Amino acid sequence: MLQLDDATLLKTQALINNHWVDAIDNAKIDVLGPASGQSIAAVACCDTLETQQAIDAAQDAFETWRTVPAKQRSQLLRDWHSLCVLHAEDLATIVTAEQGKPLAEARGEVAYGNSYIEWFAEEAKRVRGDTIAPPSDDKRVITLKQPVGVVACITPWNFPNAMLARKIAPALAAGCTVVCKPANETPLSALALGELAVRAGIPPGVINILCGHTEAIGEVLTQSPQVRKLTFTGSTKVGKFLTRQCAQTMKRTSMELGGNAPFIVFDDADLELAVAGAVASKFRNAGQTCVCSNRILVQDSIHDAFVDQLTKAAAKLSLGPLIEESAAADVMSLIDNATANGAKITTGGTRSTDNPRVISPTVLTDVDPSMRVFNEEIFGPVAPIYRFKGESQAIELANQTDYGLASYFYTENIARAWRVSEALEFGIVGINETMISNEMAPFGGIKESGVGREGSHYGLDEYLEIKYVCHGALAR
Repeated sequence: MLQLDDATLLKTQALINNHWVDAIDNAKIDVLGPASGQSIAAVACCDTLETQQAIDAAQDAFETWRTVPAKQRSQLLRDWHSLCVLHAEDLATIVTAEQGKPLAEARGEVAYGNSYIEWFAEEAKRVRGDTIAPPSDDKRVITLKQPVGVVACITPWNFPNAMLARKIAPALAAGCTVVCKPANETPLSALALGELAVRAGIPPGVINILCGHTEAIGEVLTQSPQVRKLTFTGSTKVGKFLTRQCAQTMKRTSMELGGNAPFIVFDDADLELAVAGAVASKFRNAGQTCVCSNRILVQDSIHDAFVDQLTKAAAKLSLGPLIEESAAADVMSLIDNATANGAKITTGGTRSTDNPRVISPTVLTDVDPSMRVFNEEIFGPVAPIYRFKGESQAIELANQTDYGLASYFYTENIARAWRVSEALEFGIVGINETMISNEMAPFGGIKESGVGREGSHYGLDEYLEIKYVCHGALAR
């Protein structure tokens, strides 16, 4: 049992219409702690009937929630935010237990998730339409922004608190209601957020959360005409599948999918700053983020010095476990593929004998684009380093991927900073900075990294429809 200050935050039932309910057949899913591999809880394993109940509850609630004044919705979100801040330590403890990241990182994730609730509580009062110059003097033209409707939110296991907060908060701020499907590996964070939302006074049916049979739940969510939008964070493969399913009812979609982030270090970079940035980006959450540096491109003249410093820094790190043993095996297969084709390991490259989910921080050199580590999302603590000669080659290598989420580069040259940032085919560019995600900035990718943006005022628009109103017969 988790040791929480407030034990009632550990919820194991589904949240439907503000009621905590078991699965109809009383089925359960074991939640395994990555640190121990042992069950830390058993949660309700829902199916199609429970999913439809959640959709019906959200649809009924939407008819009222959409009419709640923006200022009142804002206050309810603020109250939810206050409770999340008050219980931040328990929320972080839950994240660490079910996801495996160190407590310090879990605290950071909870604070990050809370920032989105606070931001969209403020943005709820800033939904604005336009008055447009009419085509003739007997007409007036305006636009209204109205909530999309019931929103399905599907979130991954790597940030079980923040990814859900980042979706629920703008949906509620816009006047939408939600049905949320967290990852079965990490449902406890989502259910704790739901409990705090109930305590905050958010009305029944506005937030519904359930996990269980993933494909069955997903099919109901994508096929239901009551669900008007689906927002998903996860792999590109699954995102494409969900998009195809949503097309049958012409749902709006937001897809935050896989990444293959380049990290470019030019010879005029601050080397110490670049190494610190690479460590923070590559090894955060044991490399299990979609914006982790995946391919580190270093200019010839500073290559050896960078490798030496990164190797020393990586060797000092102590990382948490990956989410599953199969995930660790996948990462090891990428390392094996690279070394079999000529790559060299300067540090790491091993799995812990005490916990096979733990992989030591690994740095690879003599890597080339023919290897799997160049073309696949690694999702583990492996830093492959590639040499390049000049700026044009670096840009070509960076863009040599179907993905387009995050990218990073280090330079002290102002002109180069503009040239490279405009040339990189990615939705996010960090210049001399890798901690690029925050609630005030739009987060999202291009190409096969998805569509739509989360965070910032753009993130609210994802949950709003634009209605054009033409009022005629005015010149009488």
